Amino acid sequence: MRNDMPTASIADIQSSEDPRNIPINHVGIRQVRHPIQVSDRSNTVLGTVGTFNMYVDLPAHVKGTHMSRFVALLHESETAYSVQNFNSLALEMAERLQAQKGRIEMQFAYFRKKTAPISQQQSYLDYEVTFLGKANNGKASTHLKVVVPVTSLCPCSKAISKYGAHNQRSHITVEIETCDLVWIDDLIELVEAQASSELYGLIKRADEKYVTETAYENPKFVEDLVRDVAEQLNNDKRITAYKVESENFESIHNHSAYAVIEQRKEEASSTSI
Repeated sequence: MRNDMPTASIADIQSSEDPRNIPINHVGIRQVRHPIQVSDRSNTVLGTVGTFNMYVDLPAHVKGTHMSRFVALLHESETAYSVQNFNSLALEMAERLQAQKGRIEMQFAYFRKKTAPISQQQSYLDYEVTFLGKANNGKASTHLKVVVPVTSLCPCSKAISKYGAHNQRSHITVEIETCDLVWIDDLIELVEAQASSELYGLIKRADEKYVTETAYENPKFVEDLVRDVAEQLNNDKRITAYKVESENFESIHNHSAYAVIEQRKEEASSTSI
């Protein structure tokens, strides 16, 4: 088979007219894995793998979008991403796809080196992070979302039990909208400070004793976790809106405990971001 057909003579079906006159809100690609670089608070560049969902809107009169352009954009980008510069990727995507609106979700594992509290052993702990970039008529914004694993200890169990109290691993998920730069590390540290105890990748027996006793002295319901995190977010002037969730993977039940708070600061009532 001959492959020397000029590109200009190949039909561009996607750009043809569509007679149904129905616009599409989001069209694009999902679950694309691509190597990325991410900048941390100390300007260190970290290598990881991003999973991308990329969408644009499609006018009613256009048949389809050019899917290959999404992947080409990722392949050509050599930027070390941060919350500060992610807007540019969303804007570039909308421009290439000739769209008014665009949305990019980039989820990745973010590793932080942590030091055990007593033994001082160092190890890495991973966090699930998502950058959510939105472009709309030449303007862009980025939301930061972080899932922080922590320990929570039940206040009721501590109060009623003669021996010990049940504890569990919890996931606190925070998504924020900001008016100034907030680093991933800033948000992780804010959340971990509100837990019964933070987690470590590697601990020795002395560390285990410390973590267990720290959690015991700092019991929190799932409601306490989201309220305490929300209180800190309310006090941070860089953050204009947030959603904080906590899921406690209960150790004495076959279900999770869950709570969520959503707030846009300039509004008196709660709202979704």
